[in-house]
Amino acid sequence: MREFVISPNDAGQRLDKFVSKAVPRLPQSLMYKAIRNKRIKLNGKRADISVRLNVGDVVCMYINDEFFDVSPENEFMSVPSGLSIIYEDDNIILIDKKNGMVVHEDNENTIDTLINRLKRYLYDKGEYYPEKENSFAPALCNRLDRNTGGIVIAAKNAEALRVINQKIKDRELDKYYLCIVSGRPPEDHGTITAYIEKNASGNTVKVSSEKTAGGKTAITEYTVLKTSGELSLLEIRLHTGRTHQIRAHMAYIGCPILGDVKYGRNRVNKKYNVKTQALYSYKLRFSFRTDGGILAYLDGKEFEVKNVWFLDKFI
Repeated sequence: MREFVISPNDAGQRLDKFVSKAVPRLPQSLMYKAIRNKRIKLNGKRADISVRLNVGDVVCMYINDEFFDVSPENEFMSVPSGLSIIYEDDNIILIDKKNGMVVHEDNENTIDTLINRLKRYLYDKGEYYPEKENSFAPALCNRLDRNTGGIVIAAKNAEALRVINQKIKDRELDKYYLCIVSGRPPEDHGTITAYIEKNASGNTVKVSSEKTAGGKTAITEYTVLKTSGELSLLEIRLHTGRTHQIRAHMAYIGCPILGDVKYGRNRVNKKYNVKTQALYSYKLRFSFRTDGGILAYLDGKEFEVKNVWFLDKFI
């Protein structure tokens, strides 16, 4: 028998979700059977799988030891702890991710990821000990491609993670990017509305003006800041967050991003000797329209990366 006392980072979850995270080796079918047969109890009693947990609740699991016989995986201890931090408080961290770093483990099983660096950083600070957590680990709230740099939001506790994820879903965070494109868009300021459909086999997307079966609406607003020769510097504001949205939309209007090997122009990339895309998530604004909970103090605040690598390099 194993006993779990629900901490603030565990509270608010459904019972089945908590068990799945706390005992990942337990098959889902056996978990639901154990809950039905009272081999998993909440505060000494049978509980429904959908009941929400509160701080101080006790979950007892009368299941085989083999499902618990696994030590925490602390592979993050093998990566450097270095992070470029824009802002940090008790709840969140805003990290300036550099081009070339992956945010999570990829198909190449890269260990030196942004999430592992975050865990190592918080571990060294004494703010994260995996052996003391039942179901929570520090988490990244948004993603950026390996070769896109910029602001990534990280949550240090479960409540902050819930709030940020909801704000992203409700589009209460304004994200701005800088990029250099080949050519000049047709207008100094415009909005691209087109449909994006994933092509999983090639890890690319297809853009079309008409709605397709697998297509999702994507809206990208752009402003031309400067033009020099065949290149232009743009500020981009995302109104949706689709895969490769900015890269695909810029290519769709005939102005692909400099250095983009999937949607760009090889001739231009070679001419300027650029091997990573000139795209950076440089500014973030918290624009809450609803209650921000424990993050209400962030409403109206804006954060910006000052040193974007390509700003003065090509234009």
